[in-house]
Amino acid sequence: MLPGSFTPTVSVCIPVYNGETYLAETIRSVLDQTYGDFELVLLDNNCSDRSPEIMRSFTDPRIRIERNTETFPQPRNWNICVGHTRAPLVKMLCADDLLHPRCLELQVQPLLDDPGLAVVACRRHMIDEQSRVIVPRRGLSGLIGVHSAADVARKVVRNGANPIGEVGNVMFRRADFMAIGGWREDRQLVMDIDCFIRLLEYGEFLGQPETLAAFRIGSNSVTSDLMDEIYEAQRAMTEELGETPAYEVSGLDVRIGRTLAPLGRMRRTMLFKMSDLAARRDGRREDSPA
Repeated sequence: MLPGSFTPTVSVCIPVYNGETYLAETIRSVLDQTYGDFELVLLDNNCSDRSPEIMRSFTDPRIRIERNTETFPQPRNWNICVGHTRAPLVKMLCADDLLHPRCLELQVQPLLDDPGLAVVACRRHMIDEQSRVIVPRRGLSGLIGVHSAADVARKVVRNGANPIGEVGNVMFRRADFMAIGGWREDRQLVMDIDCFIRLLEYGEFLGQPETLAAFRIGSNSVTSDLMDEIYEAQRAMTEELGETPAYEVSGLDVRIGRTLAPLGRMRRTMLFKMSDLAARRDGRREDSPA
């Protein structure tokens, strides 16, 4: 355990609820970073599987394990996780996703060099349950380089969904996160993109061309009913952005977003089907005689 006075440059947070299947691989992807000045905060959301045992099996002094005495909903749990951090920079990572070994190295430095940046985001691979790449280098279409909050908001509206990606792609400043009130419980299905947009009240966005993270698509990750709810939540949020004067969203932006949103939903559904097919294929192979 590092001494209490230790203040790292970046805190990596992994909120965990019954994540035993991939947790060790996820933790190793953090510990294998080329950039070493970090702490890894693991938050046990009152797990009932082997997740706590897996956390304790790692002896790296940069790891700090915290535990909730009851199971909290995702937004509240994630806010608690960030609340345990000590560093000025924060990277959230889901318990089944992965980081490229140079992720922290390449995302920390821009934020240290430019106080005008609020959010740094990279591209990510979409991977299946066996960590095989399904779709490479996904995300940030039209968002590579430095962009203002208004520009990012317009790109989100035109995309009709979330062109930035998941939390594992992003690094932000802890002070900004606390200032905006963190993840919103009333936006759970779109809480990542909602949070990123609000963080941009405090600075600009940097989109990196490198692929530095991997988002896992599990065969049972999302039901069709939940996909419908996510689609509706994204539609409502993009409509709200389109009506916010500060973002200067045009009617054309809104119309393009309404056209593209169903296509994005279809692509997302296909990704889950691809993962499901791969899992079924692997299951058949495992059941076959040698």
